[in-house]
Amino acid sequence: MEAWTIDAVRGAVAAGSTTATSVAEEHYTRIAKTDGPHGKDIHSFLALTRERALAQAARIDAMAAKGEPLPPLAGVPIGIKDVLATQGAPSTAGSLILKGYTPPYDATVVKKLEAAGAVILGKLNCDEFAMGSSNENSAYGPVRNPRALDRVPGGSSGGSAAAVAANFAVATLGTDTGGSIRQPAAFCGVVGLLPTYGRVSRYGLIAFASSLDRVGPFTRTVRDTATMLQVLAGEDPLDATSADIPVADYLTDLDKPVTGLRVGVPEEYFGEGLDPEIRTAIETVIAGLEKDGCTVTKVSLPHTRHAIPTYYVIATAEASSNLSRFDGVRFGLRAPESNTLSSMFRKTRDEGFGAEVKRRILLGTYALSAGYYDAYYAKAQQVRTLLTRDFLNAFQSCDILVAPMTPTPPFKIGEKSDDPVAMYLADIYSVAASLAGICGISVPCGETKSGLPIGVQLMGRHFDEATLLRVAQAVEKAQKPTA
Repeated sequence: MEAWTIDAVRGAVAAGSTTATSVAEEHYTRIAKTDGPHGKDIHSFLALTRERALAQAARIDAMAAKGEPLPPLAGVPIGIKDVLATQGAPSTAGSLILKGYTPPYDATVVKKLEAAGAVILGKLNCDEFAMGSSNENSAYGPVRNPRALDRVPGGSSGGSAAAVAANFAVATLGTDTGGSIRQPAAFCGVVGLLPTYGRVSRYGLIAFASSLDRVGPFTRTVRDTATMLQVLAGEDPLDATSADIPVADYLTDLDKPVTGLRVGVPEEYFGEGLDPEIRTAIETVIAGLEKDGCTVTKVSLPHTRHAIPTYYVIATAEASSNLSRFDGVRFGLRAPESNTLSSMFRKTRDEGFGAEVKRRILLGTYALSAGYYDAYYAKAQQVRTLLTRDFLNAFQSCDILVAPMTPTPPFKIGEKSDDPVAMYLADIYSVAASLAGICGISVPCGETKSGLPIGVQLMGRHFDEATLLRVAQAVEKAQKPTA
């Protein structure tokens, strides 16, 4: 079956060579064939929204039949990470405590996608409350990497990355708190974008860490990512953290030459622990950009070594506050046979939360407790400021930063599940950009000798996604064989 792009779907529906309904059915057939939760299937979807999808497809087909102008995502099949509220559809955040919960409203990003003509196929598997780097923490079972079924797809948006890599959807939405879009994109060989904090609305996102959570797209091409961002970006009156900053035209300059741009290479990202094949692939990307006319210079981000502990104090502290609302009263699961209110709270949380979520709530509650707040949480916020200044200083001498996305290729399922510290270190190259609030993207840049995908990380200034995407497009073009 054909691996569609956004432009190809929209163009074919407009030309009458296919229908949005046929494209949706094609993808549902593929999902039914190889995405089951058992055996060696991928297990990227947790729920399908077939009735809603086909109704939307019929609306697009009616517009095409009348010759009306089609919106930018007309007929494009898209999947939604299960942490985003979707009216009438299960939204579990990968957790038992929200099993059976169906929101009464749509997240702003879901509304925007459907207003742009997208066909929402269903909800995608993820680590519980987006806490994880392998998608093994989902209460509904792990996702398998379509490129190697014995390997993880990355996390927490593993289902979103796997669905695009397996051609179950043309594009998907994920969320990124400490690398949860970029890392799985690298592991699955697709494009994943982390927009600047405030660029895309978080309204309707089931929060993990509110000062870090961001919504962004997965696609197979940089152009499709630019198209998705064009639809998603912009201020939202329902989200006080969305930014009142004009949205650039991300497609107009996408193919503009990168000649003259200044590329920074942070030396802290090329130290001990980096897989040699990944190092070679990233150095090849840097050499290619230099060949395209970019000026390449080394830069230093001296506080990078503090990024992991800083992240795991701030993120867990915010999680302990955000997840306190799940108590069996208003949402999802309620433990039976409780004699008192406090007993019901305790039993519901014990039965509803998984081990990793409990671990992070305990860490965060400790960091926020009386006598420790200044020592841990306040200190972590001070270090966050230093990390942000590192990036601001670097961007005075360069336009874009190039670095590895992950220290290793995708690891085997179960390989790190008993060692949380080893799992946290999988985020070593992603959390600094998350703490600083800048934009970033993972773009496929080759494979290991055993055929596992490698992703290169590009990082850009706050709200400069246009330059980020332009460089990403140049990297992507360099990967394609010349005729």
